[in-house]
Amino acid sequence: MRFSIISIIVLTVFVLLGWLGLQIKPRPFAPHSEESPELRTVPLQEGLPAPVERFYKTVYGNRVPLIETVVARGRAVMSPFGVKFPARFVFVHNAGRDYRHYIETTWFGMPVMKVNESYVNGNSHFELPFGTFENDPSITQGAVLGLWAEASWFPSIWVTDKRVRWEPVDEQTALLFIPFEASEENFVVRFNPATGLIDTLEAMRCRDPGQDLHKILWITHSLDGKYIDGAPLSAIGSATWFDQGKPWVIFTLEEITDNGDVKDYILQRGP
Repeated sequence: MRFSIISIIVLTVFVLLGWLGLQIKPRPFAPHSEESPELRTVPLQEGLPAPVERFYKTVYGNRVPLIETVVARGRAVMSPFGVKFPARFVFVHNAGRDYRHYIETTWFGMPVMKVNESYVNGNSHFELPFGTFENDPSITQGAVLGLWAEASWFPSIWVTDKRVRWEPVDEQTALLFIPFEASEENFVVRFNPATGLIDTLEAMRCRDPGQDLHKILWITHSLDGKYIDGAPLSAIGSATWFDQGKPWVIFTLEEITDNGDVKDYILQRGP
C-alpha cells in the first residue's frame, strides 16, 4: 500500500511538471537585423472578383505594395502528437518563389523538437528529429501551397505576381490559382461578409510523405485578436486538417520585415 501511494505521488508530480512546462512560452527569437524600407506601390488591378476587390481596398486602398521578400517571426502553439506545445518560429520568404521555416517546440522554454523546412529553387527539404525528406512529391506539393497560404500576411503578392489569377464564385467567395511546376493549384478563399477580410483559405493538400500524392482538405483560418502593424490583416492564423477537425497549429506573428536581403538567410538552417 505504501509503495502504491508513493508511486501515485511520483506520477502526479511528473504530470504536474509536464503540464507546467507546457504553460511557459519560449522567449521570442532576436529581432531581424534589417528594417523594412519604404515600399513602392502600384495601382490595384481592375477586373478582380467583387469580394477580392473589396478585400484589397479595405486593406490597402487603391494602391498595393510590391513585396519581394519577407522575414516573419513569432510564437505558436502546436499539437504534433495531440499535446499542445508552445513554439517559436522564423519564416523567410522570397515572395511567391522560395521559403524556409525554422520552428522550435519547447518545454519550460527549452527546445524539445526542431523543424527545418524549405522550398528553394523548386527543391523541397523537410527535416524532423525522426527523419529528413528531400524532394518528396507529397512534401513538395504541400510546400507550394504553404508558400502561397502564408502570403495571408503579405497578400499584395496575390495581385502583383502575374502568375496568379482570381476567379469569381459568389459575393463572399473566390478561387485563387497559384503556379505549381508546369500547372496550377488553387485555394477556395472565403471572405467575411461584415469586414470584407479573409476568413479562410481551403485547398486539397498532401500531408504525409510517400503517400502517392494523397490529398486531404487543408484549411487556414485568420483569427481575431491582433492585427499586423499598418494594415487590418490578422496576425493570428490557424491550420487544420479536415480529418482531424481542429487546428494542429496556431501561429501568432510578432515581427515582419519586408524587402530585406534574404539571399543567404533563406539558405540557412536554424533561426
